[in-house]
Amino acid sequence: MIAVIGDFMIDHYLWGESNRISPEAPVPVVEVKKEEDRLGGAGNVVNNLLALGSEVLVSTVLGDESERMLKLLREKNVNTAGVFIDKSRKTIVKSRVIASNHQVVRYDKETKEDIKKEYEEKIFKYLKANIEKIDIFLLSDYAKGVLTESLTQKIIDLANKYNKKLIIDPKNNFSKYKNAYMIKPNKKELSLATGIEIKSKEDLIKAGWKLKKELNLKYLLVTLSEEGMALFGEEFIQIPTLAREVYDVTGAGDTVLASLGFYLSKKDNLIEAMHFANAAAAVVVGKVGSATASLDEIMEIERKLDNSVDYKIIDFERVEDLMKSLKNKKIVFTNGCFDILHIGHVKYLQKAKTLGDVLIVGVNSNESVKRLKGEDRPINDEYDRAYLLASLEVVDYVVIFKEDTPYELIKKIKPDVLVKGKDYEGKEVVGSDIAKEVKLIDFVDGKSTTNIIKKIKERNAK
Repeated sequence: MIAVIGDFMIDHYLWGESNRISPEAPVPVVEVKKEEDRLGGAGNVVNNLLALGSEVLVSTVLGDESERMLKLLREKNVNTAGVFIDKSRKTIVKSRVIASNHQVVRYDKETKEDIKKEYEEKIFKYLKANIEKIDIFLLSDYAKGVLTESLTQKIIDLANKYNKKLIIDPKNNFSKYKNAYMIKPNKKELSLATGIEIKSKEDLIKAGWKLKKELNLKYLLVTLSEEGMALFGEEFIQIPTLAREVYDVTGAGDTVLASLGFYLSKKDNLIEAMHFANAAAAVVVGKVGSATASLDEIMEIERKLDNSVDYKIIDFERVEDLMKSLKNKKIVFTNGCFDILHIGHVKYLQKAKTLGDVLIVGVNSNESVKRLKGEDRPINDEYDRAYLLASLEVVDYVVIFKEDTPYELIKKIKPDVLVKGKDYEGKEVVGSDIAKEVKLIDFVDGKSTTNIIKKIKERNAK
């Protein structure tokens, strides 16, 4: 579970068209067609985590329009037990008027003063009571009063005591972030925090090491807009941006924070997490407004920028996250050893794909194939088999499983359609009790891995 603490806001949008200038002043007249509220600020971090399939715990303080925010959280099934109400404050609302996908004006209602000590204590008590459930802390600081210096330090101490990673999207008073696992300022914030004007890579490196040392951080990650990201850890690492078309940078920092937290909650590899967050940011800046990036969209942008099809090969542990991002798709599943890929396999998979929107193929691991086919099999390694399948246009995702049957994998996927060969006619199909429907497909006569191996052996014997 990922804990999000910070300044929650309502992003209020007025969508419309403008075809004339006001006679009262030289400003456009916008005819509003649609009005909506979205989670903003720390709420947009939550939004992005939910889009990735994460389980989220939230804590903050709201003010006078709290029900408006609580409604948004509850609509997304977020537990609001850690949300506290102080009617003397204003719930932050940022209203944007959008005409033909262009922002015309923004107006804000907010409170910036620090929350009262009693609310600091309530937040900390709530987090401490749930510490065993929390995998990683994300602090989204917009300098609107929730993350006071004392509360921030208490949360950092709590995370360090229980060996939990903690990432902060910082603002203004950087001294309150001392001893954190990671903070992720942008280049302008880094410059303000260190007093170093950043005009070159040398300036960036000087400022980065200075701030990391002053705050005793384990990591400092600096977002550099069109120049990508820079990490200060044991060494300096910079990766380029993936964004090609930028429509709106609103909420891009929230997406980076969320995607870093999501990846690190699954796998302890910071460099991979940076690349993942970089791809997520590239997705959202191509959309208008505070947007999110699904796992499927992130994989798609990685595919477009890399000729590899590795993005299609999903770890068994990540299957449930993938399925959450595909919840509105009709899922088709089939499985096999696929030891030597041949025309029979390809035609079978082509037919399977026509039965739904997404085709997921389960592939037996090397050990599994040996148990099923004998010690001289498989001919090809499990990764090679998975990669060849992923290279087929009709195959959307491939998952390697270690068991003799794909039953545990099918339990995770819960496919709409389970596909097997016609040779299963009259037999029990593993997973038929889980899938909504079972379809049997004809094989191509005479085409099989066994026949290919037999033919090769006969030729070698001559």
